[in-house]
Amino acid sequence: MLPSGDGPGMASPGMQIIGFVLALLGIMGATLATMLPNWKVSADVASNIISAITQMQGLWMDCTWYSTGVFSCTLKYSVLALPAYLQTARTTMVLSCVLAAFGLCLASLGLKCTRWGGGRRSKQHSAMASGGCFLMSGLLCLVPACWFTDEVIKNFLDSNVPPNNKFEPGGALYVAFVSAGFLLAGGSIFCATCSGKRQGPRDLILLPPDKLLLQQQQQLLHQQQQDQLQHQYCSLSPMDNKTGYSLQDYV
Repeated sequence: MLPSGDGPGMASPGMQIIGFVLALLGIMGATLATMLPNWKVSADVASNIISAITQMQGLWMDCTWYSTGVFSCTLKYSVLALPAYLQTARTTMVLSCVLAAFGLCLASLGLKCTRWGGGRRSKQHSAMASGGCFLMSGLLCLVPACWFTDEVIKNFLDSNVPPNNKFEPGGALYVAFVSAGFLLAGGSIFCATCSGKRQGPRDLILLPPDKLLLQQQQQLLHQQQQDQLQHQYCSLSPMDNKTGYSLQDYV
């Protein structure tokens, strides 16, 4: 019977695949949120057909959608003119995407169901490092989303701000929150599957390729021992027979 400690080890490859898929969804969502222009959206305050009905502001551009169907966007070229929370959101979202992409590369090497990435210990280190990258990426994605949302809500509740200049959280913020959750969940799964028990040899779990290689090495060693014993027996037998004949001749 298998020891009870083998259960989580057998299930960890499947959990790693789930974590990899969650992290992949997270980086896709974080990249999409970084590029979307609707981090905050204005309310519909139009009073005639030629006025703008929707104004959207993102990290890189501001867009306006007119009731005539015209959609125009203006890039934010000046970085120093931007408020601090917007500059921080730009930097952290880009770092989040880069760190998550690096984590995906490490995760592909650390997956237990793959044959590349080295031995069991190397895969464990790669998976642990990828889990850390996903966790850091999720935090880098969550912090600007929370700060940006706080600024939008405070601006909306400020009575000194004219109604035409009030904005509400846009769809990109919700995408950023969901993406951060995916990245944090994927990183937690990778870290959890690599923090196995190390209390005894029964808790050590070998991957199928490593286990097959170990069995082949044991069989080869056993075969070499048998060949060596047989060679020694064959080399000693003629000498014993020859010695027996010489004693009979003398007798």
